[in-house]
Order: sequence, then structure tokens, then C-alpha cells
Amino acid sequence: MKSNTRNEIQEDKIAAIGIGAMIVFIALILVAAVAAAVIIQTAEKLQQNAQKTGDDTADNMAGKIMIMQGNVATASAAAHSVLFTAGEAYLLMVRLAPGSDTTALNSITFQLFCANGVVEGTMGTVGMGTAAAMTAHATAVTSLTPGVGYLIWIDGDGGGADCSPDSGDASVELYLHVANGGTTFETLTIDNTAGGSLVV
Repeated sequence: MKSNTRNEIQEDKIAAIGIGAMIVFIALILVAAVAAAVIIQTAEKLQQNAQKTGDDTADNMAGKIMIMQGNVATASAAAHSVLFTAGEAYLLMVRLAPGSDTTALNSITFQLFCANGVVEGTMGTVGMGTAAAMTAHATAVTSLTPGVGYLIWIDGDGGGADCSPDSGDASVELYLHVANGGTTFETLTIDNTAGGSLVV
């Protein structure tokens, strides 16, 4: 009788050890599953952040306007949407940065900073042309296409302050902003106010 009782007790201990091992095993599986879920979630979040940062960087770098050349503009023609006299505006030869998308003209704004104040506005007159046609007035367009050069006229005396080439300032700071894109900064150096004189 006594020996039978001892055997039953030993068998109960073995069963208890097996149940304990199973509980530990299940707990390890649960911990591993939670850890895997956290790692996957973190990896997805990092990937999304990296993609957003890459997209923002591409927009800021690609969605910019590159200024190839700048001159003092001559008087505008009657066909222009922006009217100005000689020495009052700037004529810039520009193109979109590589990798840019087609950009609507009304999404481009400018700021001129000078000693007299600030002139701000939306891009008004843009024409297709080449450096040889800087003094000619080209056909107006409504959007800029990558890989194509454009002539941009900016009236420096149209927003309250006078930041035009003949305002007396030796330099004017120009900012070109593209909506949902980048910003281009250029200092316009004014050595001569005659039409066609280089400022960039």
C-alpha cells in the first residue's frame, strides 16, 4: 500500500513538471509573437517615414526653378499681361530643375527684397525663347515643362515698393517659390540700368 502511494506521488510530480514546461513554452511563444509584432510595426513606420522624407526632398530639389541668366528688361509690348517701362522690370532666362514635373505658371510666386521694401506677386508673363531672344517678346505660356527654357518678366515696381533696376539699389534679393516645391534664391546685381544689362 505504501509503495503504491509513492508511485502515485512521483507520477503526479512528473505531470506537474510537464504542465509547467508547457506553460513556459506557451509564454515564450506569446512573448515572441508580441516582439515580432512590435518589430514589424517599427519597421513599417521607419519605411513610411523614409519614403515621406524622400518624397519631400525630391519635391524640394526637383520642384525648383533654375535661373540661367538675368537682364534688365526693356519696355514691355502691349500684348504682355504685365506692362512696364524700360528699367522697371527684370528679364530672367529660367528652366525647371531636372526631375521636376510640369508646373503651372500661377503656382509660381516671387519676392523681391531691396532697401525700399518688398515686392511680391504671382508670375505673370512667361515666354518660350533662347538667350539670343532675350530682348524679344515670345509667345506667352501657362505652364513650364521640364527641359525647356523660358523667359520670365518680373515687374520690380508693381507691388507698392520699388525694387526695379532703376530704383538706385546696387543689389536686389530675389526668391522664386513653387507651390508644393522648392524655393530658388538669387541676388540680382545691378551695375547698369540700361535694357539688356546683366544682373545674374
